Amino acid sequence: MSNHRAEKSGFAREAQMKMQAKYDPELASQCLSWMKTLLKSRGEAAEFTTDGSASNLHAALENGYCLCKLMNILSPGSIPDKKLAKKETMAFKKMELIGLFCDKAKEYGVPQEEVFQTVDLYEQQNLYQVVVCLSSLARKAQKNGHIGFGPKESEENKRDFTDEQLKAGQGIIGLQMGTNKGASQAGMNIGKTRHIVD
Repeated sequence: MSNHRAEKSGFAREAQMKMQAKYDPELASQCLSWMKTLLKSRGEAAEFTTDGSASNLHAALENGYCLCKLMNILSPGSIPDKKLAKKETMAFKKMELIGLFCDKAKEYGVPQEEVFQTVDLYEQQNLYQVVVCLSSLARKAQKNGHIGFGPKESEENKRDFTDEQLKAGQGIIGLQMGTNKGASQAGMNIGKTRHIVD
């Protein structure tokens, strides 16, 4: 955690502990390996190890530089080169790069709920969400013809039916609606009959 934040307590601490328990070092290591492979394939420096520990993930990504370089490989020109002229040392510049990466990841197709917030990475608030975002980005990259990992994303299979085909389907009772094959409840008695005496 950042040195500038107070220790959490009570329910906030419980919530923080649950988030930290979700962190998967193996998946984090996969994400870092994927990033390193892509960066090296384009001649970019990838000066970080692929150890999946939370501290290593934070150290590798906290300045936002590698994330933005990765985004420019997947979507060329998405982040201006002048922003990546050097590795930033000032906190607000690092956070700006992380924010840029998050915005461009959404544009690339990563769903909003899988993108992390800047403080999740910079202040180590929720590194699990950072890993979720990177693995989602890897799936999108795979779909767009780049190196990636994870399950293959589904593709749309749009179908167009003619009016005749649609009308033919209206006369068929679907099995989920059930059918009684012509049976009725005629002559059916359940339970004891009620005797009414005058």
